[in-house]
Amino acid sequence: MAALDSLSLFTGLGLSEHKARETLKNTALSAQLREAATQAQQTLGSTIDKATGTLLYGLASRLRDPRRLSFLVSYVANKKIHTELQLSAALEYVRSHPLDPINTEDFEQECGVGVMVTPEQIEEAVEAAINRHRPQLLEERYRFNMGLLMGEARAVLKWADGKMIKHEVDMQVLHLLGPKTETDLEKKPKVSKARPEEKDRRTTKDMMENGEAANQALSLMEQLRGEALKFHKPGENYKTPGYVTTPHTMDLLKHLSSGLIPLFPFPLSQVRTRFPPEPNGILHIGHAKAINFNFGYAKANDGICFLRFDDTNPEKEEAKFFTAIYDMVAWLGYTPYKVTYASDYFDQLYAWAVELIHRGQAYVCHQRGEELKGHNSLPSPWRDRPIEESLLLFEAMRKGKFAEGEATLRMKLVMEDGKMDPVAYRVKYTPHHRTGDTWCIYPTYDYTHCLCDSIEHITHSLYWLCNALDVYCPVQWEYGRLNLHYAVVSKRKILQLVAAGAVRDWDDPRLFTLTALRRRGFPPEAINNFCARVGVTVAQTTMEPHLLEACVRDVLNDTAPRAMAVLEPLQVIITNFPTTKSLDIQVPNFPADETKGFHQVPFGPMVFIERTDFKEEAEPGYKRLAWGQPVGLRHTGYVIELQNVVKGPSGCVESLEVTCRRADAGEKPKAFIHWVSQPLTCEIRLYERLFQHKNPEDPAEVPGGFLSDLNPASLQVVEAALVDCSVASAKPFDKFQFERLGYFSVDPDSCQRQLVFNRTVTLKEDPGKV
Repeated sequence: MAALDSLSLFTGLGLSEHKARETLKNTALSAQLREAATQAQQTLGSTIDKATGTLLYGLASRLRDPRRLSFLVSYVANKKIHTELQLSAALEYVRSHPLDPINTEDFEQECGVGVMVTPEQIEEAVEAAINRHRPQLLEERYRFNMGLLMGEARAVLKWADGKMIKHEVDMQVLHLLGPKTETDLEKKPKVSKARPEEKDRRTTKDMMENGEAANQALSLMEQLRGEALKFHKPGENYKTPGYVTTPHTMDLLKHLSSGLIPLFPFPLSQVRTRFPPEPNGILHIGHAKAINFNFGYAKANDGICFLRFDDTNPEKEEAKFFTAIYDMVAWLGYTPYKVTYASDYFDQLYAWAVELIHRGQAYVCHQRGEELKGHNSLPSPWRDRPIEESLLLFEAMRKGKFAEGEATLRMKLVMEDGKMDPVAYRVKYTPHHRTGDTWCIYPTYDYTHCLCDSIEHITHSLYWLCNALDVYCPVQWEYGRLNLHYAVVSKRKILQLVAAGAVRDWDDPRLFTLTALRRRGFPPEAINNFCARVGVTVAQTTMEPHLLEACVRDVLNDTAPRAMAVLEPLQVIITNFPTTKSLDIQVPNFPADETKGFHQVPFGPMVFIERTDFKEEAEPGYKRLAWGQPVGLRHTGYVIELQNVVKGPSGCVESLEVTCRRADAGEKPKAFIHWVSQPLTCEIRLYERLFQHKNPEDPAEVPGGFLSDLNPASLQVVEAALVDCSVASAKPFDKFQFERLGYFSVDPDSCQRQLVFNRTVTLKEDPGKV
């Protein structure tokens, strides 16, 4: 019955029945709208006109502080606020003035209450705007941007009705230009724009010339500068929608607008962000987005960013993870303002936990871990135990009088995901890598995270906890997680892959951890550019791997020098080689830009080509070496022509005998192929996707689980590939484009005896075509 009454009430405000029913599904909104309508009826009676109803709906759906509802409803019901523009100004005012009392005179001035805009004023403002643009308006006629005229008139008359301004603009423009002609009705010619991929490539090239890895994500930086217009300024946390204010809020925020903090002494008008990883695993591609967002936002706004290790679980933390995380942040081009640890603050966190108990906001609980799992766990029978009892028990936990799992400290709150009374402290008899055996109780991530943000005075970061303790409360900005198809990034599942022998370790190049991507040869600039393309999104984003690979190609095309390698060698003897000694061939490092230098390779009577570049019987469309079909050898200026095929006892082709001629001494061949002479033997590892299905963790797509979805062809090792001698001095992580094959990076497994290369990505073209 109550629902029917509310439905009738909402449709009486002018909402359609469908809109009213949708509103009823939102408990908080429907309650606030019901209250607003009821209060308005006390002034207007039972009937509320549609214009007022629309404003009441806008008020109820956008107001974040219910304390201001009655105040604003009275202005709407009494027609003092009667436009959407005034309502927006009113909502902004109460958001930016969270403390009582509200200065009504200042409020009314800021919201245009009592301001009357006459038709004559609108006519004069529009006429003035047209006169300023008359020459251009007469030239462009109806192709002129009329929004410019309306914007200038609105700037003069802030509280004027938008529809009235538009009508006046239309009338005065018609009087000036007359009716539209056929020419006016023709479509405006489109201005040709560079294709996005061309624009991205130019951007990448420019960024590479600057030489700073952290500046590779310029487009992300621009986005983040734009986000600064949406985010609050330091010290104005209370202007953020949903930010909860307390009687202490304004005093606690004063430190961000004046003075210095003893712990971190510098002006606090700066933006302060942090990247807070848990050191219990290796960072993956999703973390790259978080790194770019936090460090990038600070850099774009002349701020600082902390790297803070949330080292609150000594059972899972290892020294190698701390080192690897720091290395990956640096590899992506960022330098933390300061490296900190949650363990730096263990004493303060413990003191705050005691204070929380004193305030009746936390209690010691004896429910077991299995009883606390999930979001529908049974309420704790110890939730209302006396404060003094919890204080004694928490001290007993601190002194090691409970076994692991026998007692926890829980906070009295419901988290955003619906979890009831999350754990703040638990007992663990594991030495900590930094504090040793000092502690046998450790804070949880849920408890620690926001309080460390408060300690470090992060400006842009459950902050019920901060307010419950009356400490500075940062603002938490949520941005969506970044995932990739054909991949798993969970630490637990990567450990399963390692244990099953499916991958070698965290840095196996088939994974999407950052250490794996570095080992495969992905440049950090490409990862930053990929994050820039993804953008600052709130929703979780799952991208195709080929989009990341496209960013890799864009960077490597401009940075990876060319070399030649042969994966499946076929020996070729040139029977009429023009000299008795080998020739030295100058090969450009970057054929498209020879100013970047050359390298030298030998060219002798014995060369090796790809076995796939020869066929005894060429099918239609085949352009490489065959009987009666010569090919050119890249960079040599020579063309070879088949004379004899040498086969072994099994009938397999073992070598070819050819003759050569100058390329300019006859008809141009249909194709030019790569080759090597006097080469180095190397190992080359060719990688494909690790999983066969797009979503290997989806039971509907892979019923047998992700381990059953492994691609048996994800790694092919070519143990005796040949590469030209120009790469002889290459070091781990050096990158090359092997012509016609793809981009390759030197693997750390390389030694003085033999180089090992990982194929980073293929070329855009089919490697089998010329």
